[in-house]
Amino acid sequence: MIKIGFKDLMLSKEILKAIEDMGFEEPSPIQARAIPILMEGKDVIGQAQTGTGKTAAFGIPVLEKIKSENKKLQALILCPTRELAIQVSEELRRLSKYKNNIKILPIYGGQPIERQIKALKKGIHIIVGTPGRVMDHMRRNTLNMDNINIAILDEADEMLDMGFRDDIEKILKEIPKERQTVMFSATMPKPILELTKKYQKNPQLVKVVHKQLTVPNIEQIYFEVKEKTKLEVLSRLIDMYNPKLSLVFCNTKKRVDELVSQLQGRGYFADGLHGDMKQSQRDKVMAKFRNGTIEILVATDVAARGIDVYDVEAVFNYDLPRDEEYYVHRIGRTGRAGKAGRAFNFVVGKEIYKLKEIQKYTKTKIVRQDIPTINDVEEIRTNLYLEKVKAVLKEGNMTKYIKYIERLLEEDYTSIDIAAALLKIAMGEQSKEDFELDDEFENTGAEPGMVRLFINIGKKHKIKAKDIVGAIAGETGLSGKLIGIIDVFDRYTFVEVPREYAKEVLMIMKNNKIKGKRINIEPANSR
Repeated sequence: MIKIGFKDLMLSKEILKAIEDMGFEEPSPIQARAIPILMEGKDVIGQAQTGTGKTAAFGIPVLEKIKSENKKLQALILCPTRELAIQVSEELRRLSKYKNNIKILPIYGGQPIERQIKALKKGIHIIVGTPGRVMDHMRRNTLNMDNINIAILDEADEMLDMGFRDDIEKILKEIPKERQTVMFSATMPKPILELTKKYQKNPQLVKVVHKQLTVPNIEQIYFEVKEKTKLEVLSRLIDMYNPKLSLVFCNTKKRVDELVSQLQGRGYFADGLHGDMKQSQRDKVMAKFRNGTIEILVATDVAARGIDVYDVEAVFNYDLPRDEEYYVHRIGRTGRAGKAGRAFNFVVGKEIYKLKEIQKYTKTKIVRQDIPTINDVEEIRTNLYLEKVKAVLKEGNMTKYIKYIERLLEEDYTSIDIAAALLKIAMGEQSKEDFELDDEFENTGAEPGMVRLFINIGKKHKIKAKDIVGAIAGETGLSGKLIGIIDVFDRYTFVEVPREYAKEVLMIMKNNKIKGKRINIEPANSR
């Protein structure tokens, strides 16, 4: 099947620019098939589930057809719930960002009707409403439907299940017959077919069938996170599980570039893949990923299409996918050839509802876990290292090394102490002193297990996060992977470091220089 882009759909430059801002790289199957037919003005029956991109599939043609200079109502979109009405209107607003003065109004129960009447009097081009509230306005004569030329029923089967059939029929009868009528429904029960026969003219059927999930070897986990803590959580998970190769998925090209820069600043071997890259660039990145030069590949869905690397041990959904089918494609990159794999999902706020839709669609359980603490990371890393030690012990052939240890035993060190010292060195802690935290390191506003420090330089001094990481790691010997959230403001910066290293970082970095400028560094709560 030939892949098409949004530019192939002959859309206006304003819509194309808004689509680019939203991070969409190419139309979803329902968009690619429905938009051209709807742009021709034909009636459509769209069979597609939630999460397939159907809002843009009907929303883009609606926006292209609106004549903004005409202040009258031109389009009506009916939704079963207030939540969906709000969601649809918000997406239409994002899509119409560069269209001049297109007015969109969601109307639903639970909001004062007087406020909606006031907005309607000012002139609205598109209404996104629930059947019950639209009927209320019709009874009050506050809706003039004489100029509506397109009517859309979104999730029509759900509206019928909720008992809205009579309301829907009354509403459709009030709209001029010379109109375009569009119905989107996940299923096609008999009542839907009856409505199409009664209110549509030669409708075109656009059907998108989802593939089923077949990934039994993949452990699926999610974490409820804040947007600003995603990077830290990702870093901890990578440190804990130390996957040979991992894929990190983002929804936009801009996000890919930002995350790659942040990961590289923390010392990870990471690179990105997205639609703006030339094929030669993509090939180079993929070659590095396959041979292990790059351990973490950050990608968008479109750029990652066709990746077939068998040693991917973990997939991270840094952003939840917009389409449930993309979720299937993403996590299917791990657990190949009978191997076990892990899929980690970062969920922010209301995205928990999106995750539930994904679980419903995939018919699988995605297990919630607590965000790992620094201690969790250290314990897992230590256990993994000890497993390596056991493997070496089984192999034997250690005569040369035994002689070195015997030298230390002659100096009255015990074998236990020697082993503990070697483990400490191996775990990257040889420069750390054991000390109790002073009171000044408490309540700095940092993540659990971390201390937030203030540094008196920022963007005005041409400082970036990677400069802070490089300076601290270079001067103190602290691994860049252990450095936490970095917030760079115009004239100052906040950086989080593990609690047990806080005193050492302060002592070494005090009056030190970053990019040639002498700095002052102190616990964040002491300012």
